[in-house]
Parts: sequence; structure tokens; C-alpha cells
Amino acid sequence: MTLVSIALQQFRNYQLENFYFNHGVTVIVGHNTAGKTNLIDSIHLLSTGRSFLTEKEEELVRFSEDFARVKGKVEEDFKIEDPKNKERRESNILEVLITSESTNHRAGKRFFVNDTAKRRTEFSSYLPVLLFTPMDLEIISDGPSYRRNFFDQVLEQTDNDYKLSLTQYTKALRQRNALIDKVRETGVRVDREFSYWDEILIRHGQYLHKLRQEFIDYVNKQPKEIIDCFLLYDHSIISEERLEKYREAEIGAGVTLVGPQRDDMLIELRTINDEFRLAKAFGSRGQQRLVVLQLKLLQLKYLKEHLQTAPLLLLDDIFSELDEGHINLVSEMVGGQQTIITTTHEEFINKDILLNARVIELN
Repeated sequence: MTLVSIALQQFRNYQLENFYFNHGVTVIVGHNTAGKTNLIDSIHLLSTGRSFLTEKEEELVRFSEDFARVKGKVEEDFKIEDPKNKERRESNILEVLITSESTNHRAGKRFFVNDTAKRRTEFSSYLPVLLFTPMDLEIISDGPSYRRNFFDQVLEQTDNDYKLSLTQYTKALRQRNALIDKVRETGVRVDREFSYWDEILIRHGQYLHKLRQEFIDYVNKQPKEIIDCFLLYDHSIISEERLEKYREAEIGAGVTLVGPQRDDMLIELRTINDEFRLAKAFGSRGQQRLVVLQLKLLQLKYLKEHLQTAPLLLLDDIFSELDEGHINLVSEMVGGQQTIITTTHEEFINKDILLNARVIELN
């Protein structure tokens, strides 16, 4: 799978721009306000249907404009059965139209493949991607949402049922939390209303737990070339019994207190005494970053194995955050798939990578 080009119209700081990418490595060079991360976000949006920078559609639209458009050409390599066994490329045009809130529009996103409207769950299967940003380097020390994203980044792309369950679970959770707010305001609880949403949460939540545990098991079984680490799934089981148990507490908290939205992942390091200790408490900053690099490599490996194709690898300004040893480890990820790298300085990039890379300079 190859992203050939992308066209941006009124997307964030871009008025009207077109970018063309190498089938191997493309390096985007620019200063910190040139729009490098916005470009990476547009590619992520074209892949997943979501921005990794914001959940608000209006923030994706250039200031004072009503809409933004992201349009990309994707080529898929596959073999056809003919006497010469030649390779053929099939192209798809992916498009995301974002509207901001105005008198004529309601804020939202619409998705198209070859000019045909698609649901996000369908749209997001055309261009698999693995994103690596400086935010990932803080996965150990930051909050649980960053570690939950570690699951969702890959499982949404490798299992359609997971993607659908996560979508349905998120919608049901929003409705159930609205009911909790209603109970807090009125003091009246209608059990029949809760039962409907509880059933949806339990059914989809249990599937999310199952796939997350399987992914954890996969990671733990893989050899660790960079650093020996172990993951523990701290999952918040959802069931009728647990929802009933926290019934009164959630009224006070104003939100549902059990389920996948409360999941966490504990990351342990093997010590010199052959024991495992929590990386957050006992690992140095250098060790923590090695763990993150190891986990990103395993995410990449998982995607390749389960998709039977290499995802597009997006490295957004990672090299400015790492020392030389870590840079060399990340550089080893490049080459097995199409890769787009952003950087403030070209000299941060390994010379062997630059040798065959397409370099785009942003002014």
C-alpha cells in the first residue's frame, strides 16, 4: 500500500497545497511552525478518519473558512493471474470533507472513496498506518489514555469487529453518561433506560477486553531485541454485577466507572536481578524510551503480520527528541515499508536513509 500524493484545501495552516511522496522514504523538513505535524495529521485523517491532534472538527478547518478537504491517491500492489505474472497497481482516491459550524453547515466529517460516500468504519480500511510522535515517548509516564491508544492504534486496523465494537461502545457510553447526569439533576432513575445501554456496553466492552488481552499476550510472547519488558493488562471488567456495584458511586462521579474506558496497561522492566519492576517507578528516562521504541517495533510487526501488508509509517519530529543511540534504533524501522518523516533539520536523519529519500522543504 502506497500513498502517492495528498491535496490539502483549507486544512489548518494550508490554503491549497499538493504533496507527492516517494514509494520508499519521504523526508519533510521545516521549522517548528511550518506545518509539518499538520501534514502528518492530514495523512492520519486520510487513513483512520480521525485527527490525532484534536477531536473538534472546526479546529481542522483553516481560520475563517467554512470547510476543509483532504484528498489522497493510494496505490495497492497485487499480482494478477496471467501468463507473465506481471504486477498491476490499483488506485483509490480517498477524500475527507470537514465542515465547521456555520449558518449553512453543521460541524462534521464526510468520507469518500472514488467519489462514493463511505462510513468511517469502511473508509478507514484503505490505508493502514502506524504513527510515532514525541507524545508516544511519554506513554509510560503520561495518563492511561495514552496507553489505551497503544491498543486502539493497531486493533482498529486489524480487526473490523474491534473497530465496530469500539465505535458502538463509545456511542453507548456517551448516552449512558448523559443518563447519569439526568439522574443527578432530577434524582430519578429509570432502570429500563439504563438496562438498554448497559446491555450494549457489556456486549461490546467484553469484546474489546478480549482483543486487548490477546494483543498483550502477543507482545509478551515476542522476542525483545531492544530491551526486555513485560506488559500487564489492568482491565476494568464490565458486567451487570459490576455496574450494579458502582451504581451509587457513578452518580456521585457523574460518569460510568467500569469498562474499557478505564483500562490501563502496566509496563515492567527486567532488572539485573532477573526481576520485573514497573518501568514508570524504577526505569530511568533512557530505559523508558527504549521500552517505547521496543513497543513501536512490535506494533509495526503486529500490523504487518495481521494485515499481510506493510502499513505506512509516520515519524513526526521524533529525531529531535532522541539521542544518537535512540535515533539509530528508530532508523532501523525505516526501509521495510513506505515511511514519511518530518524533521526540523535534515542532518538529524541518517545519511543512508537520505540517500534514496525524497526531500520536501516547507517554507
